[in-house]
Amino acid sequence: MFIDSARIHIKAGKGGNGAVAFHREKYLPSGGPDGGDGGRGGNVVFVVDDNLSTLMDFRYKKKYAAGNGEDGAGKRCSGRKGEDLIIRVPRGTLIKSAENGYIIKDISSDEPYILAKGGKGGWGNQHFATPTRQTPRFAKAGLPGEEFDIQLELKLLADVGLVGFPNVGKSTLLSMISAARPKIANYHFTTLVPNLGVVYMGEGSSFVAADIPGIIEGASEGAGLGFEFLRHIDRCRLLIHVVDVSGSEDRDPVEDFEKVLAELENYSTLASRPQIVAANKCDIAEDKFEELKKAAEARGYTGMKISAATGEGVDALKSEVWKELSALPPMTVYEPEDIPVELPGDASKEDFTVSRRDNGDFVVEGAWLEHLINSTNFSDYESLSHMQTIMRKAGVFDRLEADGVHEGDIVAIYDLEFEYIK
Repeated sequence: MFIDSARIHIKAGKGGNGAVAFHREKYLPSGGPDGGDGGRGGNVVFVVDDNLSTLMDFRYKKKYAAGNGEDGAGKRCSGRKGEDLIIRVPRGTLIKSAENGYIIKDISSDEPYILAKGGKGGWGNQHFATPTRQTPRFAKAGLPGEEFDIQLELKLLADVGLVGFPNVGKSTLLSMISAARPKIANYHFTTLVPNLGVVYMGEGSSFVAADIPGIIEGASEGAGLGFEFLRHIDRCRLLIHVVDVSGSEDRDPVEDFEKVLAELENYSTLASRPQIVAANKCDIAEDKFEELKKAAEARGYTGMKISAATGEGVDALKSEVWKELSALPPMTVYEPEDIPVELPGDASKEDFTVSRRDNGDFVVEGAWLEHLINSTNFSDYESLSHMQTIMRKAGVFDRLEADGVHEGDIVAIYDLEFEYIK
């Protein structure tokens, strides 16, 4: 089954927590804090796999998570970093934000791409020792990894795209110019999935051609199968517009040509791509060829007479395609769009909100505050004092007082609730 679009959820690994430990050794009873740092969480990495041709692997599995970092240990031992998650996709896969459709990355090169970074490991208590706080009994918790929904969209990498009405001979032409063997039959929509073929022009010279299901009137609005697969010729530098010049199905070739162009214009900028109009089935009849050629030249296209079934004109078409490609710019690689990505737990200390519940309790929220609460040892006076110092410097208490907090009011910070005392 050919799947070219999928929505998945990815989550990088959480960083390990820092350790609270103290050095104990014979003849050194008070060695001081030596808690190690937590390991970094694993990244989510996308790589190209040329053995894949669809996004079928993502049809049923929708959630992907990298390994978490291990917690630190005594003797200043850092935790092991989390295992990276490698996700393999076909070449030409676009990664988009599921929220707004922005392009994050075009996976077209062999270079691995880290999409979601693992969270940093927390500091062990060795980092919190000061001349006045020699036995810190608290450490930092690890940060969560990046987590979001993405849309995967496959856009095949092909230099040339074959377009046209159903049953005009696109699949036959692809089989004649390449080693591809698509299904060929004398009825509409024989081609149900895109087919790729490599066309060799000599030693070290070749191009890739893509055949998509036939385009019918209304395809740009969802009619037929063409709409679903037009994305696969988005990257094509050149289009071969195959037209049945024989009129074997009682259709006018010029009208077919204009209708397909209209659908390409309605879909995107495909109609502005360079085109070669291949008047196919000339072995049956070619009365309409001159009229079609004039219509093509009026739009700046080259018109050529071929018969995919007998091979007439096919070599000349290949030569013309190669000539055109030699003068065209490289294949399109989509550039990432700027998307502000907020790292979980890594926001500025100025970024917090204060609100009130219906019962009058105050609620303080902020990603860095949640991390601070997770890093606090509430049974230790020094740890509580450290938390209060950070909150005071960040302006949390000033904001609460500006919003009317009084002594004895309840303040909630995530799972922590306490009475406010001035």
